[in-house]
Amino acid sequence: MADRVHPRDSPFHTETTPLSLSRPSPPDSEKPVPPPGTYVIQIPKDQVYRVPPPENASRYQSYTHRKPRRSSCHCCCCWFLGLLAAIVFLSAAAAGIFYLVVRPEAPNYSVESIAFKGFNLTTTSSLPSAISPEIHVTVRAQNPNKKIGIYYERESSVKLFYSDIKLCDGVLPAFYQPSKNVTEFRTALTGSGIELTSAVHKGLVDAQKQGKVPLDLDLRAPVRIKVGPIKTWTITVKVACHLTVNRLTADASIVSRDCDYGVDPW
Repeated sequence: MADRVHPRDSPFHTETTPLSLSRPSPPDSEKPVPPPGTYVIQIPKDQVYRVPPPENASRYQSYTHRKPRRSSCHCCCCWFLGLLAAIVFLSAAAAGIFYLVVRPEAPNYSVESIAFKGFNLTTTSSLPSAISPEIHVTVRAQNPNKKIGIYYERESSVKLFYSDIKLCDGVLPAFYQPSKNVTEFRTALTGSGIELTSAVHKGLVDAQKQGKVPLDLDLRAPVRIKVGPIKTWTITVKVACHLTVNRLTADASIVSRDCDYGVDPW
């Protein structure tokens, strides 16, 4: 009679195995019952590694190694900002060099004399008559610069006001003023049929009796600056003078004067 062979214990039951093998738990209504003769292997969750299928592994690798693309708009903005910064830096450097070499100074303007004709303020009628004044003004222009000349061009204007009422206007002569030069030019201002209200007429009469007639002279002159052989574009010189004269006659004297100077570069 042959000997009966009994199966040996499975090696999975030894204590040296790193995995925990056990028989399935008794049947339960909530858990599926494994077939007889099977084992359940329990592995800790932190030791489970998910491996993508081969067709997805190559796609994942291509995505992870792809270099980020920079948009063309971003590159254009960087290029534009760099160009703008370079232009600003070069302009500031050129302006600094120009100032150190040329040492520009603002010209000075003043009204030296003024003479009036055509102001008939002695009328006795209830309504003042219209006036057509003629005024001769002498303006003094000083160029204190050593290396800068000034071209005074045409299309200038000179206007004389009393209490915001324009009395007459005219133009300046066109000429060139060299460096370190003082030029006085005389210009004639005329007005025709200027209607004065009773209040304005009375104000002029009273101011003349007091020997203090306030006037405003507005001057606009297009000029071009010359530095060596270089001429700039046309800029506008603006001069505003507040004058006080003692009377509105040919022998009038200037009691006080205050002139402000400005430039319109465009």
